Amino acid sequence: MNYLIIDNIIKNALIEDIPNEDISTNCIIDEKSLSTIDLICKEDGIIAGLDVFKRVFEIIGDIDVTLYKKDGDSVYKKEKIAYLKGSTRKILLGERVALNLIQRMSGIATLTNLFIKELEGSNTRLLDTRKTTPNLRILEKYAVKIGGGSNHRFNLSDGVMLKDNHISACGGIKKAVEIARKNTSFVRKIEVETESLEMVKQAIEAKVDIIMLDNMDLETAKEAVRIINKRSITEFSGNVSLENIKKIGEIGVDYISVGMLTHSFKVLDLSMKNLTPIKRA
Repeated sequence: MNYLIIDNIIKNALIEDIPNEDISTNCIIDEKSLSTIDLICKEDGIIAGLDVFKRVFEIIGDIDVTLYKKDGDSVYKKEKIAYLKGSTRKILLGERVALNLIQRMSGIATLTNLFIKELEGSNTRLLDTRKTTPNLRILEKYAVKIGGGSNHRFNLSDGVMLKDNHISACGGIKKAVEIARKNTSFVRKIEVETESLEMVKQAIEAKVDIIMLDNMDLETAKEAVRIINKRSITEFSGNVSLENIKKIGEIGVDYISVGMLTHSFKVLDLSMKNLTPIKRA
């Protein structure tokens, strides 16, 4: 991960949550007060974002964080994941931002891992998409990897993907691919989105590197894989769920991309509990 970007994410989140001061804490907690507190898991899952959680308190300062787990570990209800010691005010200052980030990341890793388990025994790899929370993409795509998935494009500068609107704008797959090859580097692969067997055949004739089978029913997608016959990398996309991903993998596609990994996940329930003031001698 790019830690300069992550620091900016954290700092912007802190500014959003604390535009001036934490008036609730500052009106009742002495600035010299010290405390300890635990990070506790309230449900089973896969943990992701521990270093991001820790970094929130490093940026705030005057807090030591001890991690008991590492990203990718399974965690269980009531398990202690981390221990914090330091300024009471600053622990409370960073609590919500730190939890928001690690809960989201762990939720994504947990959901990704469920999809990965459905694909066990196949050669099909799971991909994420660009359907991410604005400004949190780097964290969310990292969480997908921690859950066992792989990353598709990070952004529009990352690769050539000609979707339905690109194709319509150019008047067809053949023309769109010709223009793309003329105007992009030869080292870049070209992916084309197809919605029918006729479009698949056009993509094969255009010798594209990757053919996306978009929103196809299983029988059509299976026939598309047969027609392609490994002449291009295949990717299935659209309406993928935990209930059907295993069957999709069985048709022999190389990749399956799943938008819900980063747009319809449930956060993993984590909490900072057991705050205990440290008595001064």
